[in-house]
Amino acid sequence: MRIHISTPIDEASRIAALFSDALPTAQVGLVDGTTVGGDDPAQADYVVTGYRNVALFHRERRMKAIFAFSAGVGHLLSLSNLPRDVPLIRLEDAGMAAQMVRYALAAALRFAQRLDVYAQQQRERVWRQLPPRSPGSIQVGVLGLGAIGAAIARALAEQGFAVRGFSRTAKSIGGVRCISGDTRLGEFLTGLDLLVNMLPLTAQTRGILNRANLSRLANGAHLVNIARGAHLVDADLLGLLDEGRLGGATLDVFHDEPLPADHPFWGRPGIAITPHVSGVTMPEEAVAQIAEKIMRLERGLPVTGVVDRERGY
Repeated sequence: MRIHISTPIDEASRIAALFSDALPTAQVGLVDGTTVGGDDPAQADYVVTGYRNVALFHRERRMKAIFAFSAGVGHLLSLSNLPRDVPLIRLEDAGMAAQMVRYALAAALRFAQRLDVYAQQQRERVWRQLPPRSPGSIQVGVLGLGAIGAAIARALAEQGFAVRGFSRTAKSIGGVRCISGDTRLGEFLTGLDLLVNMLPLTAQTRGILNRANLSRLANGAHLVNIARGAHLVDADLLGLLDEGRLGGATLDVFHDEPLPADHPFWGRPGIAITPHVSGVTMPEEAVAQIAEKIMRLERGLPVTGVVDRERGY
């Protein structure tokens, strides 16, 4: 069995070593390096890829499955030479859920305690106490109730926030008002004080955080985007902040990464920026998950995480 790894060079050797430990009978090699045992670099049984390598599938021709070393697969689906008849399998969590729950909770609690407001007052040397508010008085929405989005919604509800969640298909989560169906997106958004975006990036969701949808939020609302940068229309967010319709945003993902030094988000009051760190893939957990699925496929058993290419996730 041959497994080929295509990840950024600074982590490729470590990931290959992890796969060799997890699957000791497999031949593991790097697509752009020397392959173990002199294996033909174009004859892998399984390909594991962690970034958008446009040349990858010019070389890899006969694999049984392609594994994304990430939960998102938009970077792979955008490749014109991605084989259509080979299953594409994404990561399911791999240590990301707990990180993203903590990130969303930190942003929500910071909003609830008005810490951004007090930070601005500190910069202006202003001493002004604002009325306290309970989490139950704050309407929080989680846009996208996949495995990680559902975990975030549950954690927010456990903190006492009034939580509603939105998904294309019906969901049921304790303590969360679940709304489903594309025609009910407006209902979900209306009046939210804080919105956490956890949608997958598809043709339908690209640009969904636009002026029309964000204007449905409550006055002074806060946006948290930890899904994909292409969900957000940057100019619309800046315009709504300038107008005072929105109070702020916590952004971890962007159209271009690293975020260009001349981007207006830098230094913009009300916007908190982090460098795509809300949910980082944990290599050990990711390799263990992929190795288990490879062993199931080798035994002819089904696996989870297979991407529906029409839906985009």
